[in-house]
Parts: sequence; structure tokens; C-alpha cells
Amino acid sequence: MLVVVDIGNSSIAIGLSKDREKIDKVYRINTEKTKSADEYALILNGMIKSPERVIISSVVPELNEVFREYFIKEHSLTPLFLGSGVKTGIKIYADNPKEVGSDLIGNCIAATQIYDSTCLVIDLGTATTFTYVEDMNLRGVVITPGLTTSRNALISKTSLLPQVDLEAPSKLLGTNSNDAIRSGLIYGHASMIEGLTTRIKEQVHRPDLTVVLTGGHSQLIYPHCDMKIIHDETLILKGLLLVAKLNVERKI
Repeated sequence: MLVVVDIGNSSIAIGLSKDREKIDKVYRINTEKTKSADEYALILNGMIKSPERVIISSVVPELNEVFREYFIKEHSLTPLFLGSGVKTGIKIYADNPKEVGSDLIGNCIAATQIYDSTCLVIDLGTATTFTYVEDMNLRGVVITPGLTTSRNALISKTSLLPQVDLEAPSKLLGTNSNDAIRSGLIYGHASMIEGLTTRIKEQVHRPDLTVVLTGGHSQLIYPHCDMKIIHDETLILKGLLLVAKLNVERKI
């Protein structure tokens, strides 16, 4: 059993693969930075049975040692973290390559191998990111506030607006506060994605650029995007499967 783990700021996705070719099962839990390895064990042991290898992408440094300790203590395995020294097939063009998150790299690995070597990957998480990859070369990124981040910022700064669930209202123009906020969040985010994607296509002179949408909120936003987009909610986990193939010689 190969276990792939994506540790994000809001949630953690755990993918299980029996044949190391596809993801058979996905679990999602909330990210809790203060939990210990033993506390995570109470949750993870019900999901993970007899793993043979573990690949992790993490953008939460506080949890790296926690998960390393968990897999060593509970399964006698040292996980491979996606980062410096790990083969990815992606060349990074950035002022400081170390600033590029492992989640962006994991997404790019999968998108370029599965869909198109030149593409735009949009990841809807705590932040919404746009990553442009050209012939397997990561050329640039746009970062905007994510859907939940935008909602929380709006509600925390306005005394009279209510907290709302993230779901699309039945109509664009709301006739009550809840629907008006939902409309702004959902349709506004979809429009932002359409607008930035159009601008990026124009800048790179690729009107037919392949666009892949992923991340925790992608299923919510995807139906409201009025342009050709591939939706793949488990893109990064597929990328971590490919990392396992590229790094078969490593002892972990």
C-alpha cells in the first residue's frame, strides 16, 4: 500500500493506492497544527493499514515532524517529503525557487503528465493559486485569497453581516443578506478565475491553453465557471503517485 498525504493549511488529504497507479481511497481531515503525533495516530490508524511507502507534500512546517514521527512510530516507515533533492520532472523559474510550495509542484507534476505539458493549474484552497507551466517549466504564479479566507475576512470586518455556508444561491441578485453574500463569494470567485485566466492566456499568447482546476473548493466553483476547464479534485495526490515512480531508488 502506497500512502500519499497532502498537508494543507485548512485540511489534510490522505490517499491510498494499492497498485501505485491510481488512488483507491481518499480521506480528508481538518488541519490542526497543535496536535501531537499520538493525537493524529488516534485518527490516522483507522484509515491507514500496513503501508509500504509514504510520500508527503506539506505547506505546514509545524506538522512535518509530527507526521514523520507518526509514520516512524506507528508503521516503522520514514516518509519522503516532496522538496529539495526529490526528482519531479519540473524545472522552476523563480527569483527564489525555495518559495514555491510543494503543493504547487505536486499539482504541476500531475497536470503536465496527465493533461498537457503546457497548462495553467488553478488550486482552490486557503489561497487560490494560478500556476503556469510551459513545457514542464514552472514559469509563474498568481496568489489570491481563497474562498473561505475571503468569507472570514468579510464577516470579521463587518458587524451587521451574518456568517454563511459556502453554497451557491439560486439567483445572482440576492434578496436577503445570506444570499447576497453567497452570490458575491461564489459567483465573484468564479468570475475572478475567468478573468485572471483570460489575462494569463493573453500574456503567454496561448488562447487555447489547457486549464486544470483542483483543490478543496473546486467542486463548488467549477459548475459556475463559463470557460473550458478540466476538473480534477485529487490532482496533487496523483502528482505524489508520480513522485513515487520518479524516486523509486530512494530508501524511505
